Amino acid sequence: MAIDFSQPPEVVDLVERTAAFVRDVVIPEEERYAGVVSAGGEALRARLQAAARDAGLFAPHVSQEYGGLGLGMTARAPVFEAAGYSLFGPLALNLSAPDEGNMHMLEIIATDEQKERYLRPLASGEVRSFFAMTEPAPGAGSDPAALSTTAVRVDDGWRIDGHKWFSTGADGAAYAICFARTSGTVGTVGGATMFLVDADNPGLKVVRHIDTLDQAMIGGHCEVIFDNCVVPDSAILGELDQGFAYAQVRLGPARMTHCMRWLGIARRAQDIAIDRIAERRLFGSKLTELGMAQQMIADSEIDIAASRSLILQACWELDQGQRAAQSTAMTKTFVAEAVWRVVDRAIQLCGAAGVSGELLLGRYLNEVRAFRIYDGASETHRWALARRAVKERLKATGALESAS
Repeated sequence: MAIDFSQPPEVVDLVERTAAFVRDVVIPEEERYAGVVSAGGEALRARLQAAARDAGLFAPHVSQEYGGLGLGMTARAPVFEAAGYSLFGPLALNLSAPDEGNMHMLEIIATDEQKERYLRPLASGEVRSFFAMTEPAPGAGSDPAALSTTAVRVDDGWRIDGHKWFSTGADGAAYAICFARTSGTVGTVGGATMFLVDADNPGLKVVRHIDTLDQAMIGGHCEVIFDNCVVPDSAILGELDQGFAYAQVRLGPARMTHCMRWLGIARRAQDIAIDRIAERRLFGSKLTELGMAQQMIADSEIDIAASRSLILQACWELDQGQRAAQSTAMTKTFVAEAVWRVVDRAIQLCGAAGVSGELLLGRYLNEVRAFRIYDGASETHRWALARRAVKERLKATGALESAS
């Protein structure tokens, strides 16, 4: 089947306008500060989002019903990449993690009442949210079945008890989407339910910010305790015990939008490196004319182009309603490592300036390193990729039926 990845004129125009906005409005803010927190956090978010809204660029991923531009996954790819050219770009367009993934899931799963209460203010930038799934070891992480947070029936609804960490954006968020076990035991697949929990619930406590390499996520990565946290039946997102299935609605697309945003940073790092070495002479030649430098530039171009192609393939599958488990896992693994390579090469090409505060490359390296762990470690995705490939081959040859 032929696949056409060309974008319609309105998307091309949106990409161009996004790139101009990031260049003229967002990058000056990024260059002024070391990170979102030092830039003022919520004040920065409000300022940039107001500018993006005025420019007609706000929430491109959200349906028009809730104030967005209604782009599908394939159309989002170049727009998110353009926004990701600055660390602050996704924040400005209201397409940062975890809010962007939560919006996607709420649009698909939430009831009409929940959409009005939780999705609409999130899509408009009025509030932020967080996704409380990851737990300290030996709890849920790379293995979601290790989920240990529980939700049990009480007279007033459900009581949630558990310990979460790396809950991105928790500090200052208006609500959480909390993963809790409502049936089964730790280690069993299934039995999870998602709950919408307001931040002012006395049973929800943001304990601390976890000190991490990356600093660009507003609200930080936090440790969170759910202690006797009582919520009503209306807080259930989706159906009871179907949380693991519903999580796939969020995780595949969210991994792809992460890849889109980080690809923007890879492109930025490559541009910074090329601009820098075009001005330098070494051993009597321009640095851009030296073979080793040319190889590094070429390798980064290959990584960027390959990443973009994988993203589009996976997004096309998602737009077709396919689960795209193999494509999204492959893309996430490759892009996370390719982006790291591009930024690392850019630093090497820029020499001492690359590791100094004179350029933004050192900050980018800290930010992108975590992506090889977040949203599933590369090793976990490789394990899943190999397992599915073997299963499909055995099924195709009839060996799987013979073995069973």
